[in-house]
Amino acid sequence: MTDINIKYSNTKEFDKKQLQDLFLSVQWSSGNYPDQLQIAIRNSDKVISAWDGDKLVGLINALSDGIMTAYFHYLLVHPEYQSKGIGNQLVSLMLVEYKDYARKVLIAYD
Repeated sequence: MTDINIKYSNTKEFDKKQLQDLFLSVQWSSGNYPDQLQIAIRNSDKVISAWDGDKLVGLINALSDGIMTAYFHYLLVHPEYQSKGIGNQLVSLMLVEYKDYARKVLIAYD
């Protein structure tokens, strides 16, 4: 899959700078609001992140009604780490978390 050693985590606790750097690396305007972004991630139902050492290189989060529907709102991988299977792994891990839900929706933006 890849020659780098990526670790995956279920934490919701991130340094504002880590989140800001990741979001701005893919030109997402949410990165311009690190205080709010940190709270939004913490308030997500589930978060799975990808790490290369202590560098945050990918993230997916879910917003959920707790029983039937989960929306995967953020899915992003730092450009230097794209095309290495990290995004696929993040989605796969999240699908396992919500395997018993009737609907799983990935929200996509241009």
